[in-house]
Amino acid sequence: MNQAGVNDPAEIAALLYRYARAVDTKDWELYRSVFTDDAHIDYSSAGAIVGGRDEVVDWFAANFGVLPWTMHYITNIEILESAGDTARVRAMFYNPMQLPGMSDISSCGGYYHHEVVRTADGWRSRRLREENVWFTNAPARTG
Repeated sequence: MNQAGVNDPAEIAALLYRYARAVDTKDWELYRSVFTDDAHIDYSSAGAIVGGRDEVVDWFAANFGVLPWTMHYITNIEILESAGDTARVRAMFYNPMQLPGMSDISSCGGYYHHEVVRTADGWRSRRLREENVWFTNAPARTG
């Protein structure tokens, strides 16, 4: 017996895990596959870009390569609202990383807020807002 929607939580979790792997491996084509073509992505709480999927990919490709490594952990995935082929999802993240020129490990954490939609290719995020709650060992801001 296969009921529609039974596997949705696992498939949505897999989407978020794919997101983390794409960012950490700097695989921008894999990153694109997480989102719809018209996705809106907001990293403003981390002092980064807000824009469409392709604009964000271009920004990451130009700026994220300076980070020697990052390791995103995504947990506590909650489907807050679900209506057929759409869902609102909140997940916690923890991200230790090595920043350029710093010998100590930095880390940050917070929440990812996704609006996801079921497409012919599976679940995709059409809206992501990162809510950066804390940052340890942050680089000094200039200017």
